[in-house]
Amino acid sequence: MTSDLDLAPSVAAPALEVDHVSASYGPYRALFDVSFKVAAGGTTALLGSNGAGKSTVARVVSGLLPSMNGVIRVGGRDVTRKPAFKIARHGMAHVPEGRGILASLTVEENLTLVFRQRLGRKRAHDALERAYSTFPILGQRRKQRGGTLSGGQQRLLSLAKVLMAPPEVLVADELSLGLAPVVIDAVYDGLRSINQAGTALLVVEQQVDRAIGLCEQAVVLEHGSVAFAGPADQAVKAMERVLASRDRAVNSAS
Repeated sequence: MTSDLDLAPSVAAPALEVDHVSASYGPYRALFDVSFKVAAGGTTALLGSNGAGKSTVARVVSGLLPSMNGVIRVGGRDVTRKPAFKIARHGMAHVPEGRGILASLTVEENLTLVFRQRLGRKRAHDALERAYSTFPILGQRRKQRGGTLSGGQQRLLSLAKVLMAPPEVLVADELSLGLAPVVIDAVYDGLRSINQAGTALLVVEQQVDRAIGLCEQAVVLEHGSVAFAGPADQAVKAMERVLASRDRAVNSAS
């Protein structure tokens, strides 16, 4: 008997495919026929105003919210409506806007737990030292409980867990939210390192300049639908068109 993990994906398959996906929160429809791709090893920014559906897309592709219809593939494998833990086995990691850590465990315990699961006991120690070298503040706070770290330090801890055991595709959901610029710099340096190690990135972000500076492609959402999908350097003009169209609609209705 073969499992869904036994089906090897095509070498040329995108890291993530979202194909005509819709989703809702109860009676509230949040996504409408959303389609885009993230290339293997590529970088795609998911942009849009508040309420456009960005975080909903992140939740749907990582299995935290089931889609109503459409197809989601990770590395060529159909993961549509699979639970989050099964999608993670296919190589998907989701670093959410919130903590994404175990608050009652220390920094070192958080990292060691993940590294032993993903790399084995023998390789966990080396991964731990690399994490502290990459993010020195985590080394300084290694005995501090995760829940008592600042918001920025918690984001770095979440990234460190991914950086040392890179997935096939990482969904980074609003990691810059509420952080000081110097901390955002560290977060984005971590994302670049993860991508350089071969991980594809879907970066959900409101700071357009940050996302475009990192990503090659961009998807702009408006009211749960794709308003633009293409090169990242064209995303700013696309967002300006979306906002202008929305302003015209508001003015004509008033």
